Amino acid sequence: MPRVLFLANNAGGLYGFRAEFLAALVAKGYEVFFCVPDKLNSRSVERLRELGCVYIHTPLNRRGINPLDDIRLVRLYRKVVEVITPDIILSYTVKPNIYGSYVAARERIPIVMNVTGLGSSLHSGRLGFLVKWMYRYACRQASLVFFQNAANRDWFLENRLVEPGKVRIVPGSGVDLEKFRPLSKTSHDDTVRFLFIGRIMRDKGIDEYLGAAEQIRRKYPRTEFQIVGSYEDEKYRTRIDDSDVVRYLGHSQNIREQIREADCIVHPSYHEGMSNVLLEGAAMGKPLLASNIPGCREIVDHGQNGFLFEPRSVKDLVEKLEMFLSLDKAKRMRMGSMSREKVEREFDRNMVVKAYLQAVEETMEG
Repeated sequence: MPRVLFLANNAGGLYGFRAEFLAALVAKGYEVFFCVPDKLNSRSVERLRELGCVYIHTPLNRRGINPLDDIRLVRLYRKVVEVITPDIILSYTVKPNIYGSYVAARERIPIVMNVTGLGSSLHSGRLGFLVKWMYRYACRQASLVFFQNAANRDWFLENRLVEPGKVRIVPGSGVDLEKFRPLSKTSHDDTVRFLFIGRIMRDKGIDEYLGAAEQIRRKYPRTEFQIVGSYEDEKYRTRIDDSDVVRYLGHSQNIREQIREADCIVHPSYHEGMSNVLLEGAAMGKPLLASNIPGCREIVDHGQNGFLFEPRSVKDLVEKLEMFLSLDKAKRMRMGSMSREKVEREFDRNMVVKAYLQAVEETMEG
């Protein structure tokens, strides 16, 4: 029975965006193992195990730059690989990609990498130079490298980090069109509700969202600015918790409930691979306001299913919020309908699963 090993930086993303792929591998007779830093009692770990996958705990600090931590991670990956002897490795995000490829090369095991976004580490001075160098080595070892948007692919090619023949593009993680479908709101008042979903940190555009909310609320009191997500940066906790402008909804176990009640999804992120927030909001028939960056502009057709604004610009975000507020109810509903139509055409998760299954089969045959 062939063995597949997944390396990822969290179980929530692995289950939330790749459960169908893992389940398909299990159904085809593969033994599927996954390495994540989450504890055994994590709900996402439990769900992955229920799919028939085998859990392996691998501590990982995804934002840390302590070399000793990274050396320990490499050693742990090597030990895991030596014990389970996988036939193929699939990795996601920076550290699993880089360190997984190093171990795969030493053990002569094919690896398929997925670049889920460029992130800030590739653009941050000396650290960026180091990460580029490490990614160049990682891509050299990989059998295939998946990208979630053309801009990220082109950046890797222009910087000579990857060979053109190894590159493939998928439409992000896709979206489960049955799970995320339009649902009628339960609230029927006149308040327009904007929703931010994401880790609460600078690179997700939380400063711009808070700044725009303060300006809009002064002019349009019948608006509500909601936030769902965990605090990645604790400096925002007091500002948000004590705010009378935004409403913090905590960390959601079922984001569909919050999306259902929203009138518009706002995503002011600085960089994305392909925004799952926007895909899920669009699948549920919501208008979208998003940064005009790769990973967002592929999902938002400006003026049709939402509006794009300049990243890091409170002024432009306020302008687009006002444009949305100026629309009547019928036009907002039409925007939402166009969001749903777009993801049905272009972002069905079944297409992504098929592409990954094909890659696994080709790589193992080769």
